[in-house]
Amino acid sequence: MTKRALQKSNILNELIIAEDGVEGLKYFFGEDGNGGCSVEDLPVVVLLDINLPRVNGLDVLRRLRTHEKTKLLPVIILTSSNEEKDIVTSYNLGANSFVRKPVKFNEFAEAIRLLGLYWLVINQPAPNGKY
Repeated sequence: MTKRALQKSNILNELIIAEDGVEGLKYFFGEDGNGGCSVEDLPVVVLLDINLPRVNGLDVLRRLRTHEKTKLLPVIILTSSNEEKDIVTSYNLGANSFVRKPVKFNEFAEAIRLLGLYWLVINQPAPNGKY
């Protein structure tokens, strides 16, 4: 659904999809935790769901924030959860934003469009390699 919403909003940036938390961690840190993508290949922003299989999104966020390579990488929690504890925990772990997924596709697509506009156009990220 996120991929469709990005396409509908004409956000054509390369999209890297991890099906679960383990796959996401392998992308960033490799099989042994010391490899993965280079600093130059880090995404501009990470959309992270809390309810991921195998390793949940909060554990992925915790790992992203403890590693020198990814500690300043913008992470948006995009989830169906509206639990106060999830919001507080996400921000305590270093999330840059917490967005509850709208249920209706048109509302979801608009939320994705606005996120894309802000994080891909307006926001000034830390330069790669300066993390």
